[in-house]
Amino acid sequence: MKILSFKSFIQGLAQNKIYMLTATALFIIGIVMGFVWADQLQQLLLSQLEGLRSVSQSLQESNNVELSFFTFIFFNNAIKSVLVILFGAFFGLAPIAFLLLNGMVLGFVVELARRQGQDLGELIFQGLLPHGIIEIPAIVIACAYGLRFGGLVIGSLFSLGSGKRELLAQRWEQAMKQMLNAAIWIVILLFVAAIIESTITYHLLQ
Repeated sequence: MKILSFKSFIQGLAQNKIYMLTATALFIIGIVMGFVWADQLQQLLLSQLEGLRSVSQSLQESNNVELSFFTFIFFNNAIKSVLVILFGAFFGLAPIAFLLLNGMVLGFVVELARRQGQDLGELIFQGLLPHGIIEIPAIVIACAYGLRFGGLVIGSLFSLGSGKRELLAQRWEQAMKQMLNAAIWIVILLFVAAIIESTITYHLLQ
């Protein structure tokens, strides 16, 4: 496998489609939870949003607002995405929690906007889609590879002493190459998404 090969990246997605589908399902479940259980989750999710609001206000006061937003958005998403892949080694718990929490925040924001009588079409098509069409899949893919890492660890634990060390080593080698290639392309996609969010989305929401 060639590192930095987009073709290999796409092939990796196809080869790990069960993890991709699982990650997508978990994210959708999180959205539904945030939408349906908005009242029960309000205290938890409002604290998450309050933190983002305070950061946004401080960025608004910077000399170059767009650059500040880009820097924060890109590094925040890129670092979290790489970490969620690595922490997936702990039996996939980190990506599961990350998908559910981010899905709940998104569902909660949409439900909160609906209750306040905001234009949901404007929120979705101007506030979410321009960058989200790249950012959300990139984050879901990162979590899927985190789940793959967790599945590999669990599978390896059950394979210990089974005389399949060579096969296990091959699986690890292939998985590490796929995850490295995926991590690079995820960061590239998040870089593009951050540019869009700090420029197009930012001005659409002004």
